[in-house]
Amino acid sequence: MPKSRRMGLMEVITGGILWGASGTAAQAILGQYHVPSLWLTGIRLFFAGLLLLIWYAASNGNAVWAIWRQPKMIGVLILFSFLGMVPSQLTYFLAIYHGNAPTATVLQFLSPLFIIVYLAFVHRQWPRRIDILSIGIALFGTYLLVTNGQLTRLALSPLALFWGLLAGASSAAYTLLPRQLLAQFDARLVVGWAMLVGSLPFGPTLVMTRLPQVNGTVIGGIAFIVIGGTMLAYLLYLKSLESLEPETTGMLSAFEPLTATLLAVVVLGTPITHFEVIGGLCIIATTVLQALPQRASVAH
Repeated sequence: MPKSRRMGLMEVITGGILWGASGTAAQAILGQYHVPSLWLTGIRLFFAGLLLLIWYAASNGNAVWAIWRQPKMIGVLILFSFLGMVPSQLTYFLAIYHGNAPTATVLQFLSPLFIIVYLAFVHRQWPRRIDILSIGIALFGTYLLVTNGQLTRLALSPLALFWGLLAGASSAAYTLLPRQLLAQFDARLVVGWAMLVGSLPFGPTLVMTRLPQVNGTVIGGIAFIVIGGTMLAYLLYLKSLESLEPETTGMLSAFEPLTATLLAVVVLGTPITHFEVIGGLCIIATTVLQALPQRASVAH
């Protein structure tokens, strides 16, 4: 195996683990220390975006302003910030707050389902057979996750389900919206500005909110979410695309929900049933199914 490919595999796996671990950290901070979801989202966006831009500017100087010199790209960036970046971050934290990190992370993996439906609508054509199979498996997995195999009651709170589904839809938007930007600019520049711009509406919340508890655990958790679970995770994932096919990175991103589940169970004592495990695996399987046929067929 070429060295570049081995490095790419390590990058995407490490990025997925960092993402999953940040979800567990968020569950502890939101649930045990009662840090508000809006505040945590704003802090994450502002500092992660700022660090990415500083990193980029350190080696590229004034090129950090390149997007703002192209009026057309400014509009695309703003759309990506407020329709992709902010919703994907906020809905994910709200899904964790009303549920837990494993279910929120797994429901976020429903994004291929939303992408399939969106592309079918835009192109005015029926989804491929593999897409229909993916939708069926994802819906069955969601059913198991939400009901724990029992028709008479929900195992997941309605708000956790609502925000989890929105996290999946937002993740789809996050995937689709920045394509034009990423084709022209460095990923650090795109993600950094999208995060920083997206953090602006949270300004009043960041200034006026007083945290219930401030200790080493809270500060350390927030620092990890910002640096490890956001900045480094995004960069490792995007950098892996330089040496790996997108379908490979998509499949290996399954390390995110697996890590979130393992850490939540072992570290936080979050209970997980067999039905939830099976449901989660079904949803994750849709990512694998969507990746496999792309080698032999033309993508949408």
